[in-house]
Amino acid sequence: MHLPHEFILFSRLGRTDAAFSNLHDAGRLDIVHECIVASLFLSHGLRRNVTFHAVLNGPPNPPLHIQINGETLYDVRTDVDTWQNILRKVIAGKSHPGITHSKTSFETLLKSKAKNHKMYILEESGKNITETALADNAVFVLGDHIGLPKKAETFALRFGEKFSLGKQPYLAASCITIINYLLDTQS
Repeated sequence: MHLPHEFILFSRLGRTDAAFSNLHDAGRLDIVHECIVASLFLSHGLRRNVTFHAVLNGPPNPPLHIQINGETLYDVRTDVDTWQNILRKVIAGKSHPGITHSKTSFETLLKSKAKNHKMYILEESGKNITETALADNAVFVLGDHIGLPKKAETFALRFGEKFSLGKQPYLAASCITIINYLLDTQS
């Protein structure tokens, strides 16, 4: 039995309107796409036990919270074009099975998750996560290619503690893959 868990990605620059031609130029929504794939996709299926959150803080109207529920997600593939179309549609306010959007801020999302989840804030200077038995219903909080802003990190630490995958800085999507692997081997 695979443990249910969630990922929250803080995207500093992710566009909050659908006026973009590609994910990279839309405030690095390509990183959001990579994290979605790492969070939810297996070789021939989906991780139905995972929920992925991206909080976009870019122009013109932040924040925008996108939630993707692995249990109800369908009609998806892993490729960039598929997700560029899905993200554009969802950011524009339309629906897709398993995906919701709201004006929820990073702080509000963390506060609501902390009520009944163990929070792990990923940061290179944290306690080594491999030396910890990961909790059921865990929420893993991470930043984009720049990392969590100091203010967001300080806020997150009110609800959890810093954990690290080691001193080596990994891409956000790689961190997610490693965590999914650790949870797979633990369960």
